[in-house]
Amino acid sequence: MSAGPGTSEVADPYRESRIPGETRRVRRLLPDHAETTVAEQLAQLELKELAHPDRPYVLMNFASTVDGRATIDGRSGPIGTRTDMEMLQRLRTRVDAVMVGARTMRIERYGRMVSDPALRAYRERTLLSHDPLGVLVTRGLDLPWDASLFTNGGGRVVVFTQSDAEPPETATPVTCVRRPDGVDLAEALGWLLRERGIRSVLCEGGPTIHGELQARGLVDELFLTIAPKLAGREERSILTAPLPDVVGLELEWLLESQGELFTRYRVRGAEQDG
Repeated sequence: MSAGPGTSEVADPYRESRIPGETRRVRRLLPDHAETTVAEQLAQLELKELAHPDRPYVLMNFASTVDGRATIDGRSGPIGTRTDMEMLQRLRTRVDAVMVGARTMRIERYGRMVSDPALRAYRERTLLSHDPLGVLVTRGLDLPWDASLFTNGGGRVVVFTQSDAEPPETATPVTCVRRPDGVDLAEALGWLLRERGIRSVLCEGGPTIHGELQARGLVDELFLTIAPKLAGREERSILTAPLPDVVGLELEWLLESQGELFTRYRVRGAEQDG
């Protein structure tokens, strides 16, 4: 199926069979001008060697409207297109773990982090585990235990919490790491590196955990989709907490499809991957 510049029609499966699945065409505007696909662009991500001595390499991912809203009617789903969803799914194929805050988990009710068996096989071919580790951060254990992340049985989940309650029995194995004085995100990331060998983490929010990570200098890159929409109402932004100082960002790439922009920013001072 052909597609003209700027369209988001589904392309034929990527020409190299090692990258499975249908993929959408995008225009790369920076650092050069080229026609590409989401699959081809994200296959370039090699993150293993970028882990810090004391923590994994951390990516943030958000979608936002032009007026800076990260939700519409309280949910992030209505903001992005199918191209944005593919970007998110393929980002999950490039990391060791996916981190989510409790409120985001309750609203979005996550399923298996990589739902496509072909993409899970692709992870293994690129020397990653079959499933990324699911990582949840919560004060208590008020989580949607009937969500398919817990009932599917695929992969594993680690919950960082200050609660001493016991989670219910779930099909998906769950490990609770307890911090009675409150979850410290730097300690949590250090634990993931030391105890589970996690070298890269994709954090999908929400805005509260993003703010805490940025305030502690724990974010290395931000993948931000900017949808050609105005929410025009009181909604959450990608940050809900003040930062101690302005955080500088460097634009690594810029993609476009039907007016939707896909940006990759590196936090200034983060390790370079060349």
